Amino acid sequence: MQNQHIAMIGSTAPSHIYPSLAIIRELVARGHRVSYAVGEPLTGLVAPTGAEVVSHPSILPLGDQSAWPEDPASQMRVFLDEGIQAMPVLTDFYDENRPDLVLYDIGGLPGPVLARRYGVPAVQLSPTYVAWEGYEEDMGEIVTAIRTSPSGKDYFATFTRWLNENGIEADAWDWISHPEQVLALLPKAMQPNVERVPSSVRFVGPALDPERLADRSWTPPSSGRKVLLMSLGTAFTDQLDLFRACVDGFRDSDWHVVISIGQTDPAALGPLPEHIEVRSFVPQLAVLEAASAFITHAGMGGSTESLWYGVPTVAIPLATDGFGNAAKLAELGVGEQLPADEVTASTLRAAVERVAGSPSVAARLAEVRAETRGNGGIERAADAVESFLP
Repeated sequence: MQNQHIAMIGSTAPSHIYPSLAIIRELVARGHRVSYAVGEPLTGLVAPTGAEVVSHPSILPLGDQSAWPEDPASQMRVFLDEGIQAMPVLTDFYDENRPDLVLYDIGGLPGPVLARRYGVPAVQLSPTYVAWEGYEEDMGEIVTAIRTSPSGKDYFATFTRWLNENGIEADAWDWISHPEQVLALLPKAMQPNVERVPSSVRFVGPALDPERLADRSWTPPSSGRKVLLMSLGTAFTDQLDLFRACVDGFRDSDWHVVISIGQTDPAALGPLPEHIEVRSFVPQLAVLEAASAFITHAGMGGSTESLWYGVPTVAIPLATDGFGNAAKLAELGVGEQLPADEVTASTLRAAVERVAGSPSVAARLAEVRAETRGNGGIERAADAVESFLP
């Protein structure tokens, strides 16, 4: 099985790249040739794995949520346009370097198209929850609204035309909604209706990247204060009011507060006391390892990492899957939801104090943490990938 060529078709968004990095690194260590296709702005995240980086121009907005369209179908169209414009670069490379297996992110739409072109297996690596049997019926109102909207119809027509141009006669909605094989990189606890997930999906759980685990550019405070992390991910950093609420809520507290603000200007937060630490980026795993509470937008990456470290959450969902993830965390009994329009200094402080001081939350977190660590891992995920090789 050594020296086979595994192609990974990624998506140019950090939250889509981080979940697969450890698996890619392990596959390289096992002697496989691994190539990783990703937009030029994020090649630096992939290169340390040892994979051969296949870069292409990217149109995905990074760190600027305001640059994304508002309606879901138009957001999906951005990923489709990214795939269409990347396709010539990918075929130029892979026509000369034929893969034996194609892995692809949910946003890496050229992945299964390339697999069909080369007659090799395609396996989706899903960093978020997957569709279950009856998903279309359960989510009927939302699905119908997307598919019947003008932007949805345009998406379908463009996607279908692109598939046809690549020799694939398929319904575009079915093509994207029902991949043949999926490796799910999330804890089973975060999957809705897990009992109805089809057998084509294999849960391999989270696989945290060793390089991220080894990043100790942040260390716990010597004061011994409890640590609170606030991070709204990489795409939702233009949230000055939320950051200010955190600063004001914990200005006079016994917490050491770490806030990852991305591209927000720290000067806009005003003078800060010593126990409130603001950075454009923090090594999230190192902070979570020491944290007693986590204010998050409830992306799947942050949600998974909070469960891995057993940290209670106050989830402020802002878009996409954050609303479902926030509800799931609350349903699991490991945190609370706080709608963004209800966030004030006092409501945020109170929610953090509740989840951090609750014995029932602590007990439930211990259970879910054990389950999360038990149903995932790098070797298990890499073994699963290898099982699809010829």
